[in-house]
Order: sequence, then C-alpha cells, then structure tokens
Amino acid sequence: MDIDVLNVERILAQGERLERFVGRPAQDWFAATRVADREFPGGQSTRTRVRDGGCVFLNPEGRGCLLHSYAVREGLDYHEFKPLVSALFPITFDDGVLHASDEVEDGTLICSGAGPTLYEGIRDELRYYFGDGLVAELDGLAAATSRDTPRGTS
Repeated sequence: MDIDVLNVERILAQGERLERFVGRPAQDWFAATRVADREFPGGQSTRTRVRDGGCVFLNPEGRGCLLHSYAVREGLDYHEFKPLVSALFPITFDDGVLHASDEVEDGTLICSGAGPTLYEGIRDELRYYFGDGLVAELDGLAAATSRDTPRGTS
C-alpha cells in the first residue's frame, strides 16, 4: 500500500504502544525506499510491507485496518494514521485524476454489487481530503448521471 512519508512519521511516533497493537516491530512496517511523488502530502511516498499476502496493517483476525482500529481505540483521528490510498479505496488517484481502483475495473473487488456507488461510499473521505468544493461538484455530476442512467446499469 502506498503511504505518504508524513503519515509514516505520525505512525512511527506512536512507538511501542502501536507495536504491541500491531504485533510486529516498527522496523517491519515500511519499505526503506522513498519515492518523490508530488501527489502525496510531503512530496514523497513509500510502501507498507506485505505480511501473509496483504498489508502489514491488515487485521489478521478479521477484516479492516489495524491503523484505523488503533486510532479509534485510542480516541485519535484515523486520518492521521491510515494511508490516504486506503481511506479512499475503492477510489484511487494518479496523474491528477480520481478514478476507480483496478479491482473495480477488473471485477475482483469482493464487495462490489448492489449498494451505494463508489462515490457515495467514500463521499465523506473525499470531503475530508479535498474539501466541500470538490464534493459539491461531484454531487452535481452524480445527480446528472443518476437522471441519465438507471441505477445498476453503469
């Protein structure tokens, strides 16, 4: 999972308390390589390491993100810890464009089907990260699209 370096610093600052919660030492959490990337806060990103075929922060005893669970348990804002890419999933971004993640496009997203649209599912996250202006614009596009396309056919 891609993660901005400012987020990495906030995560590492939690120290031993988060290590105990995750069940792995902090040195096992992130790749050593940092990549310049102007789309990420701080202008650099790295990757979380993989454990048992998934992100090191994937809850091994159920579903969900351990960073999110830790923040909720500690009364902290999960946005300060959970990677932006993870918070926006199943929407992603690159080259300045928000779009559906590959798992949506290739049909491997296990929770797709009936229910809210991708946009509806992460509307509050988009507001948090990008502001009311973007959400207002996307609300307008969603309303126009819902008038033009019967639900479930796009």
